[in-house]
Amino acid sequence: MPFFVEKIQDLKCRITITVPNNDIEKAINSELINISKKVNINGFRKGKVPINMVKKIYGDSILKNVLNDLMQSNFTTAIKEKKINLAGVPEYQYKQFKIGEDFIYIVSFEIYPKIELKKLENIKVEKPIVVITDKDVDLMLEKLRKQQAFWKESKEKAILNSRVTIDFQGKINGKIFKNSNGKNIKLVIGKGYMIPSFENSILGHSHGEKFNINVHFPSNYYSKKLRGKLVNFYINLKKVERLIIPEINKEFIQKLGIDDGSIKSLRKEIYKNMHRALNNAVKNKIKMQILDGLIKENKINLPNTIIENEIKLLQKQVKQKIINNGKQSSNFFNSTFEKQAKHRIIIKLLLTKVVSEYSLIADDLIIQSIIKDIASSYENPLTMIEHYKKNKNFMKNVHNLALEEQVFNILLEKVKIIKKEIQFHEFMLNINEYYPLL
Repeated sequence: MPFFVEKIQDLKCRITITVPNNDIEKAINSELINISKKVNINGFRKGKVPINMVKKIYGDSILKNVLNDLMQSNFTTAIKEKKINLAGVPEYQYKQFKIGEDFIYIVSFEIYPKIELKKLENIKVEKPIVVITDKDVDLMLEKLRKQQAFWKESKEKAILNSRVTIDFQGKINGKIFKNSNGKNIKLVIGKGYMIPSFENSILGHSHGEKFNINVHFPSNYYSKKLRGKLVNFYINLKKVERLIIPEINKEFIQKLGIDDGSIKSLRKEIYKNMHRALNNAVKNKIKMQILDGLIKENKINLPNTIIENEIKLLQKQVKQKIINNGKQSSNFFNSTFEKQAKHRIIIKLLLTKVVSEYSLIADDLIIQSIIKDIASSYENPLTMIEHYKKNKNFMKNVHNLALEEQVFNILLEKVKIIKKEIQFHEFMLNINEYYPLL
């Protein structure tokens, strides 16, 4: 099977393939014999239909199928022989086949770029050195208290940070205007839900009071009809609430899942969770720096085909997320996702190159460690581990995570590490969310 490969552009190629007429005739004859053994035609017993009869009835469709099969199989053979890394779906071009002649066709296609990991030693990675202190645990305890806070109705007067429930009706020059009223409106005074002069005018009033306030709207207010206006509001203060932050006692601790209700056990559990979160955050921080460095040092051109496919995948994921959140999906422009698509493809290509270059396979010990770490956040870790191991999709993801970790372990040995001490809460405030990449 003669063929000729030529490069059209950087990542675009064209291959011209000649299929000898002898190969075509052999394939046609083989298919005719095969069909003659299976086909039912009136007047002939099954398997006894003459070849000429089969050819007369099915000849055109057989020729079409044979040519399609030969085009695909010969193209596959050619790219394997030349070790071409095909990207996307190839495009076939050919003229009408003439009986008795060789069949010549052209296939246009895009290829993946050749990847070479360059200048790894130039990549600088800042490794955070973080120690969790008793003070950090104290701050986390206080955060837990605030998370468990609740509103309680109060007979006292409204003060800063009180939550009030009000009805109101606004008037300009004694006249009601459009959208000037509200019913059962909840607002926390001082949080800026309303303009400051409105909220501050409620301070010092108690539930059940009905009163009027005058509010002067600023000249740059978003609503044109209220800019610079003096508005009189009638207020019905229906409820005043105080935010109650619970004390750390046995009842509070047991609500958090600590059976013995002791502060010592709570602090131990908090430290364990903080330590797990910190380890993951440090790993991810390092990974993102390595990836940024890889992309900066390795400029890679991408075939349009895989960019378009990645954009479609991103669009599908975003649409599904919107639908899952109970909202109506809409159409997105490709340009919205192009930068992200290119970034994801380049990362995958670079990491896959490491896997290939070092002949990596997922380490079973790392797989088990990942599963154990994920399961540790549940009440019955052993039960969850057994459940996970039976889930094929979950295990596939864990397999990829293990492989990814091995890739970064190799890269970590090549890059330049700069250690930097930083406090726990400062570090955790600035971390970026991380997504698996392989």
